[in-house]
Amino acid sequence: MACSSGTSPVGTAQPPPQLPVASPSAEAMKPVLFEIFGEMWKVQARLGQGGSASVYRVSSVSTGRASSAAVKEFQADAQGGDYGYLKERAVLEEIQGHKNIVTLYGVFTHHNPLGIATRCLLLELLDVSVSELLVRASNQGHSMWLIQHCARDVLEALCFLHREGYVHADLKPRNILWSSDDECFKLIDFGLSFKEGHQDVKYIQTDGYRAPEAELQNSLARAGLEGDSGCTTAVDMCSLGIILLEMFSGIKLKETVKSQEWKDNSAAIVDHIFSSNSAVYPAIPVYHLRDLIKSMLHNNPSRRSTAEAALINPFFSIPFAPHIEDLVLLPTPVLRLLNVIDDCHLHNDDEYEEIIEDMREECQKYGSVISLLIPKENPGKGQVFVEYANAGDSKEAQRLLTGRTFDGKFVVATFYPLSAYKRGYLYQTVQGTQHGTMFHFIYWKGRSVGQHSLEGVTKRAIHNSTRPLLKGQQDTHRRFTTDGECSPDPPL
Repeated sequence: MACSSGTSPVGTAQPPPQLPVASPSAEAMKPVLFEIFGEMWKVQARLGQGGSASVYRVSSVSTGRASSAAVKEFQADAQGGDYGYLKERAVLEEIQGHKNIVTLYGVFTHHNPLGIATRCLLLELLDVSVSELLVRASNQGHSMWLIQHCARDVLEALCFLHREGYVHADLKPRNILWSSDDECFKLIDFGLSFKEGHQDVKYIQTDGYRAPEAELQNSLARAGLEGDSGCTTAVDMCSLGIILLEMFSGIKLKETVKSQEWKDNSAAIVDHIFSSNSAVYPAIPVYHLRDLIKSMLHNNPSRRSTAEAALINPFFSIPFAPHIEDLVLLPTPVLRLLNVIDDCHLHNDDEYEEIIEDMREECQKYGSVISLLIPKENPGKGQVFVEYANAGDSKEAQRLLTGRTFDGKFVVATFYPLSAYKRGYLYQTVQGTQHGTMFHFIYWKGRSVGQHSLEGVTKRAIHNSTRPLLKGQQDTHRRFTTDGECSPDPPL
């Protein structure tokens, strides 16, 4: 990366000479390349666009190493563009260093082919947002592990932010993103943030996640009236309470939050939502989560739970573990392959070693593999764990291996928590439902699993119908396929 996470050097980006000058249209204004601190970065995709800024995923094309980041470009012709840039930059520079807050790598000025200068932030590239997770939940709600993980991470970020005297003021699912490399959720978008007691923004928070006192302030501002509505750090807690309730129920609550019934008695609505989902969570003490959410939603901001108080709620002492759907949704550097190996192969040493080498050779097609593990006994018996050098390689492997067949069986590829893998903990499913699956954390010892180095990769063939066979390979010596047919056993 061009600069360290704790500083914000200022660079000037010059237009690459090969870029043509286009007519001043919206498409022409879309950047193709950014020159950032002497390196060329190619725009891969537009991740989002607002009234005053656009966010792009970029990758370095100046060096041999693979580097990715996000660029937030503030539009020069947008109302408040420069103000938004200066404000967000100032806040980000002051709150850097916390694991649950997006990292600012630097700031720079970009000159597009039309000669227009725009201000940009170079930011850490993050993954899926809570908003996207809610869409994928399909009105079913998320697992208790995912809700707990998100709640803890956001509360940790708010504790830090509030201690620094800041109010985020725009907490919503779209502004909470997953970091695949750090295995945590992080807050983004500090364009509406302000120092408590020194609010310099007329309108705060987003419709559907707005605290009552923020609603009052926005109404006064629209009427052209000045007034102290008492917007404090408590507005963030109200937003988080609504977000957690949406994650639990799987339902967007925008219209509910705007209703008079919610304003009169939000606690009763929370109780109703939890009672309606009681059958989905048998034997799971969801009342701790219910009470946590209710503590964040008091109409009186002085009665709302603080972030620090919320973190000691009993909800966070329950040892939930991820459901398989969580392990598909949240990328990490570790890939787990299921439905791959029969028990009989695990106890045949020659066959076991061949499988290890098959797996290693195939998985190294998608990136640098740090370690590969196949337990011979429970927990994790017959599962394949592959640790990649970075989450980008793991995501590519997960995408391309899903739907493949190994010895005629369809491969199920999920991610796996790197922290648990590093500690030697594997998840063993006991029983449960989509939301309440309980797991045991079980320690594996080196003798009970097949842990192998990556030296001496063999030439044993792994066939993929979308790729040509390697030199010396024979079609009958294959395990991986894409056509769904059973692969023949290797010759003795």
